[in-house]
Amino acid sequence: MAGHSQFKNIMHRKGRQDKVRARLFSKLGREITVAAKLGLPDPNFNPRLRAAIIAARAENMPKDNIERAIKKSQGGDSENYDEVRYEGYGPGGVAVIIEALTDNRNRTAGDVRATFTKNGGNLAETGAVSFMFDRVGVVEFEPKVASADAMLEAAIDAGADDVLSDENGHVVYTAQDSLAEVAKALEAKFGEPRKAALTWKPQNSLSVDDEQGEKLLRLIEALEENDDVQNVYANFEVSDALMSKMSA
Repeated sequence: MAGHSQFKNIMHRKGRQDKVRARLFSKLGREITVAAKLGLPDPNFNPRLRAAIIAARAENMPKDNIERAIKKSQGGDSENYDEVRYEGYGPGGVAVIIEALTDNRNRTAGDVRATFTKNGGNLAETGAVSFMFDRVGVVEFEPKVASADAMLEAAIDAGADDVLSDENGHVVYTAQDSLAEVAKALEAKFGEPRKAALTWKPQNSLSVDDEQGEKLLRLIEALEENDDVQNVYANFEVSDALMSKMSA
């Protein structure tokens, strides 16, 4: 009986992972399509498309899926997506920014608002919390590609603003207007990064206890399950023990 139960747990987890992966590929494909539609379909001349393709590769998205998403942007029957940003407060007053690509603003706004309400937060006006973040470029590399000193030196030469290196890798921050240039210079030296994108970097982070942290992580998870939501950012820190518990 225990073995049967374990098998069911494995199957359930695999099913859940497959569903999450399918949703992730759908979001990555949507970003590729929008990026290619707004600019040239060639990533060498379209920094946003280049960043979207890097993100897709980092998640092992099949090459056929990437090419299909680019081709979709050139078809006259492709959907038109609006880029929308939502801002709000999670439990404990933590600031939350949501980026979405939607073909129905009313639907997405209603869904996001309902998600906040169900998870102890509230949706606010655009601009309510974004002043607590900096809009910057980020380029990430695996830790094995270089030492911390070598990455710092290369990042400075490339025109980056800051570098954080630890056992999880190297995170290079740059002004948003310099992202393409910095990413290109670092890629020439260290190979393709695992991420190159614009992000919302909190100016300060709030430390929350495990109870509030669990509520916040569930809010973020619920928001990310929305097919229209591309990215979620928040300015809080939780304990490693809670992160391990929630990811188990």
